Amino acid sequence: MSLSLIVAATTNNVIGKNNDLPWRLPNDMKYFKNTTWGMPVIMGRKTFQSMTEPLAGRTNIVITRQTNWKPEGAVVVNNLSDALFVAKDADSKEVFVIGGGEIFKDAIKKADRIYMTRIHTILDGDAHFPEIEEKKWKLISKRDCFADEKHKFDYSFEVWERD
Repeated sequence: MSLSLIVAATTNNVIGKNNDLPWRLPNDMKYFKNTTWGMPVIMGRKTFQSMTEPLAGRTNIVITRQTNWKPEGAVVVNNLSDALFVAKDADSKEVFVIGGGEIFKDAIKKADRIYMTRIHTILDGDAHFPEIEEKKWKLISKRDCFADEKHKFDYSFEVWERD
């Protein structure tokens, strides 16, 4: 089973502000759904709570230090190692870490692949994705997309693999 991160981040690595996305990119949401469908997804508690409901078609695994918190539609664990153990039971070829910033910081050390939607703008935020160290990662694909009536910013779909 490979460990992948999937994230949308600005040029300055902002991934969130006030527990929300500071942009709306419908094509990125479709990409996220199509890429993660049927796979286990690992996230932090705040990321899970920012959603209106658990992600359909995926095993939702939530990392939290709150021992009494038991949300409906998710498996709760205390750390990334436990989350990966639960994900192995899903018998999937790939597991995705979907946020937030603290979980990404831990998971990038173990990840095999990063699916990055790079939003070509600089925004303020309070959650950030770690810097991709290009000496450790290789860009294997990139597709540029341009702003339009539904997408305020230019963006690129990038896939990185550990070198």
